[in-house]
Amino acid sequence: MSRKHHHFKGAEVSCCVKYFLFGFNIIFWLLGAAFLGIGLWAWAEKGVLSNLSLITDLGGFDPVWLFIVVGGVMFILGFAGCIGALRENTFLLKFFSVFLGLIFFLELTAGILAFVFKDWIKDQLNFFINNNVKAYRDDIDLQNLIDFAQEYWSCCGAHGPDDWNLNIYFNCTDKNPSRERCGVPFSCCVKDPAEDVINTQCGYDIRLQLEMERQKFIHTKGCVGQFEKWLQDNLIIVAGIFVGIALLQIFGICLAQNLVSDVKAVKANW
Repeated sequence: MSRKHHHFKGAEVSCCVKYFLFGFNIIFWLLGAAFLGIGLWAWAEKGVLSNLSLITDLGGFDPVWLFIVVGGVMFILGFAGCIGALRENTFLLKFFSVFLGLIFFLELTAGILAFVFKDWIKDQLNFFINNNVKAYRDDIDLQNLIDFAQEYWSCCGAHGPDDWNLNIYFNCTDKNPSRERCGVPFSCCVKDPAEDVINTQCGYDIRLQLEMERQKFIHTKGCVGQFEKWLQDNLIIVAGIFVGIALLQIFGICLAQNLVSDVKAVKANW
């Protein structure tokens, strides 16, 4: 019976394609589950799961959304591809192909639009960063993300240190009682290689000093400009990553379609 299912009048399902697609997708399925688990755990720690209204309370970007969205997409795709290949289910395999094709199309469209409307994208990036500067102290994950970006790209604020006037803790108004008034986060500071322990107060009162004095202690370039420079310097690597992801998606679609054709050919000969 098993042989009749896989081989009849010359038609057969390729075991190589079937189990390669299964193995390929089970990795994504498990990774997706892990990402989802991390995202839900982070939300549970912040009390979001017990009070869903907190999802919209944060003025800036919650990095946990990345884990939830990416993990959810990977989990759904991995499930459809894995079970579809193992059970030779044409519906799941077609769903996998269409879903993956849709993601590829959206990525391609986003890339073209980003190139055509790059000035608009730059304005949106400025708006995005400034919104997150305002919400810097509102969420620990957002705070860690901003600190990482400023340290990695050696920058401070969207256009410069004065962007931190947007934050209620760092602005220079006379009514601001915060000790961090007219300062910047420690991630803006120029690191001293001799220091083993991070001085989290290194940015205090720094914006009360003149521009030339600031440069000795903090990074004065904005993160938008530094990010653009980083993209230009690493254009080949970034392009290679995107091309690699695109080829992986096309490869997955081709495997799924090949398996669907094999299953249909076997069924047609029953």
